[in-house]
This record gives sequence, C-alpha cells and structure tokens, in this order.
Amino acid sequence: MEEVILLEEEINELLEKKDYHRLKEILSDMNEADIAAIIAEIPEDKLPLVYRILPKELASDVFVNMDSDAQEILIKAFSDKELREVLDELYVDDAVDIIEEMPATVVKRILQHTDPEVRNSINEILKYPEDSAGSIMTIEYVDLKKYMTVDDAFTRIRRTGVDKETIYVCYVTDENRKLLGLVTVKDLLLSDKSKKMFEIMETNVIYVTTLEDKEIVADKFQRYDLMAIPVVDQEHRLVGIVTFDDAMDVLQEENTEDIEKMAAITPTDKPYLKMGVFETWKKRFPWLLLLMVSATFTGKIIQNFENALQAQIVLTSFIPMLMDTGGNCGGQASVTIIRGLSLGDIDYKDVFKVVFKEFRVAFLCGVTLALASFIKLMLIDKVGLMVALTVCATMIITIICAKFVGSTLPILAKRVGFDPAVMASPFITTIVDAISLIVYFEVAGIILHV
Repeated sequence: MEEVILLEEEINELLEKKDYHRLKEILSDMNEADIAAIIAEIPEDKLPLVYRILPKELASDVFVNMDSDAQEILIKAFSDKELREVLDELYVDDAVDIIEEMPATVVKRILQHTDPEVRNSINEILKYPEDSAGSIMTIEYVDLKKYMTVDDAFTRIRRTGVDKETIYVCYVTDENRKLLGLVTVKDLLLSDKSKKMFEIMETNVIYVTTLEDKEIVADKFQRYDLMAIPVVDQEHRLVGIVTFDDAMDVLQEENTEDIEKMAAITPTDKPYLKMGVFETWKKRFPWLLLLMVSATFTGKIIQNFENALQAQIVLTSFIPMLMDTGGNCGGQASVTIIRGLSLGDIDYKDVFKVVFKEFRVAFLCGVTLALASFIKLMLIDKVGLMVALTVCATMIITIICAKFVGSTLPILAKRVGFDPAVMASPFITTIVDAISLIVYFEVAGIILHV
C-alpha cells in the first residue's frame, strides 16, 4: 500500500511535467488493480489523458477494476471508436456489471456501440433476478463434445479459448447443450491424444441453476474448492459459468451487507466516501428511530417500578451494569449463531442443541460474573448483603435469558425468511434491556420485599 502511495505521488509529478513517455513506462509495468486504485485519485480532468496513455491490452483490464464513477467519466470522454474498442475487450459479465452501475443515458450509449451478438447476451443476463446465479455468470466458456478426442479438444481450445474467461476447465455437452461432464486442461495433458472426452471426463459435476441465489453459488465455491462452476437452465442445458473472481465479489458484498445489517444500517452498494451526508442519514435514521421507539419500553418498565426504586435508591445505580452485561451476552450469542447460519454450520433443526449449549455457557458465565460482582459490591460498593444477592441473582437470570434470546432469534428469523443479520446486537440489546429490568425488579420484590 505504501508503495502504491509513492507511485501515486510520482505519477502526479510526471503529469505536472507532462512527461508522458516516462508515465507510460511506469504504468505498463504495474498491475491493473494498482493502476485502477491510482487512477481513482487522479483529478477528473486528467483521468482520460492517463487512461489513453495505457497500452491497449492493459487498458481494458484497468477499466474493469475501476470504480463506477471513474468508468462513467471515461465513457463520457471516449469517442465512439474508443468506446467500441474498450467494449470489444470486455467479457460479457464485466460489461453487465458496468451497465448495472451506469445511468440510463450512459447505458444507452454503451449498448449502441456493442456488437449485436454481445448486446443480446447482455440483455439475456440482465433478465435474471439481481441476486441469482444467472446475473453473475459469463457465457464465455469452452465447451467440448463427448466424442471429441484429446487432440480435437486442444484444437478447439486454441481456436476459441482466446476470447474465453477461463480455459482451464472445459465442459462437455451433447448436441442440445445439456451438461454431461467436465475435463480440466490437466486431464487433457495427461491423457493419450486418441482418448475421447466421455472416457476421461468427470461426470459428478457440481453445478447451479440460473435462478439459484448467488450467495449459495459463492458457498459452493468455498465448500468444494472450485475455480469455476457451470450454470444450467431448468432443462439442464449449459448456459454459462461463474468464475472464482465473481464468487469472491459476491462474498464481499454479502459480508458487507451482513455487517451493515448487524449495525442497524440499511445496506448500500456505495463505498463510504462516495456517499453524501444526506444519503448516509437516510440509511441510518429509520433504524435509529425504530430502536429509539422500542427502547421507550425500558422507560415504561422503570416507571412501573418507581415505588421499588424509591424504597431502595441504591438499586438504581446497578441498572446500567445489568443492562449492559445482558446486552453484551446476547450480542455474543447472536453474532456466533448468525455466523454459523451463514456458513451452514447451524440449521433450524439444531435449535434445541444450540439452546442447550447456550444455557450451559450462560450458567457458567452468569455464576462467574455474579461472583466477581458480589465481591465488588461487598468490598468496594459496601452495599447490604440482600442488595448484593439481588444484583447477583438478577445477573445470572439476565445472562441466561440474554443467551437464549441471542441464540434463538436469528435461527427463527431465518426460518420465517428474514435475514438473520437483522437480529443482531441492536435488536437483541433492546429486548434484553427490557427483560433485565423486569427480572431485576421481580427479584428485588422477592428478596427485598419492595
């Protein structure tokens, strides 16, 4: 990262000096992702100039790695010829990703300068639901026939592979494009030239359907350690493939979305620094309002037990500790369960196992914290024995309740079709706060008779 910053400073100096020859030498030796990161920091008026300096074969790779704002600036600055040259070098799935981020006027211009065949492919992919496997697949793959020999296969790969996104994995189909199996280049290299595809192909193929959720697709990459996965339609015809880089993008998007939901923020596709203040406010305000309204229940509970607090004023000072401890315990449980659900380690049928385990963990945590709290209450706070017992008993019960709520709500949410990430710390904390107060005053009533 530090090296990229130094290069950025050097590039800006070369731009000021108009030393474009040296600038081209530096950029030509860099990785396309690093160039895209540097270009993002260059002033908008100089962006087209720097892009045009890039060698043609490198320029399209850099374009794909750039953020949508920089891409839009370049598209508007391109001549029709330049735009067509860039589009001709893009894979179909990359073109689709770019189109989805652009305003309607820019999309119209892109489609006008795209070959009819590619335009039809783009439109086909755009028809699939946004979160489906079909929306992230590419149609650029190598397909082979089962009666082809190894020699025939290499001939086809050499002839068609230059425009494909990956050639390491090739898919064997019949005359109706139905998926029969797959072979890798390693299989081909290690097989006799006269061997036919049906003799060496792997028939136990992991695949997904066009309408399958893209999060499930990404999970299969992780589970089966794949480089690419075929996508078939309802009739088991091969229509495309999803490559590893696209699966990684999905995982990043899903993880970011889950983190935002767990923090009570409406998910967004935009980077933080690209969002305006008003837009950020819109993403956060509704959740904060909902949580604020729900938190008023704790105030109502305290009002209902005003007499108890007046009788034992000292009880008031321990309310924050009990509420915070309960909220923290519930948050720990919910985050653990949400992560387990996302990885497929936990399912609805495991709810009783989860509850039993969390009950035992909660009991141990509750007793340990209660003992530590009892020592503090007696030696430092110097409260009466009965008050200390009230606080400690409340802590044990609150922690058990908090672990139960934190572990079950995400599972139930997923069961009814909600995202478990919504049932994270903010909501769990609000619910546990109310429970801890009710438990506190009920225990106080039993022990202190208030």
